[in-house]
Formats: sequence, C-alpha cells, structure tokens
Amino acid sequence: MTDQFLPVFFQILVATGFAAVALTLSVVLGKSAKRNATKDTAYECGMLPIGDGAPRFSVKFYLVAMLFVIFDIEVVFMYPWAVQFRDLVSGGNATALVSMAGFAGILGFAYIYALKKGALTWK
Repeated sequence: MTDQFLPVFFQILVATGFAAVALTLSVVLGKSAKRNATKDTAYECGMLPIGDGAPRFSVKFYLVAMLFVIFDIEVVFMYPWAVQFRDLVSGGNATALVSMAGFAGILGFAYIYALKKGALTWK
C-alpha cells in the first residue's frame, strides 16, 4: 500500500521544496527598499486616501440586485426548455407545458408581490 502513495508523497515533497526555495531566493536576491510613510500609504489612482474606503450603498440597491438575479435565473431554466419543447410534447404529453406554466405562474406571483411591496420603486 505504501508503494501506491509513494508518487503522491514525492510530489508533495517536490511542491513544498519548490515553494520554500522560491520564497528563500526572493528574500535573499530581492532588493530591500527603505520604508517610509509615503511608500506605505495605499495607492489609489493617484488620489490621496482620505475618508472612508468604500461608499455606503442603500439597501434598496441590494434588494434590486437580488431581484434581478432571481428573475434572471428564470431565463436559464426556460431557454433549454424552449429549445427542447417540440421534442417534449411530440408524443401528445402535456407534462412539459404544464410544469413550465406552473413555474412561470410562481414567478408571476413573485413579480406581483415585489411590485406590491414597492421593491422596484426608486424613491
């Protein structure tokens, strides 16, 4: 059984050795620069980093983004169904049509619910 794991152990040894050698050579051969406050500040497009790092967004922004993702996923499910629809109903079986109508109906109710709750208004 040890013979089977010997190549795995060898590869782990080689990978660890390569990482150690690369890091050691980087420290030994690399230039060590003098550190000062100007070089240690964050560089951001030539602007001085003053104020908060990231602007605050309204919760409404995230709500609309989540609704977009939810309603955009329906296309991912409907496209393959639409491509295969003719083959699915060729035998006179309406199961494919009924199941997609149920799916679209649930999405329709969800869309109406989002509209009633005011999730899509930008006030």
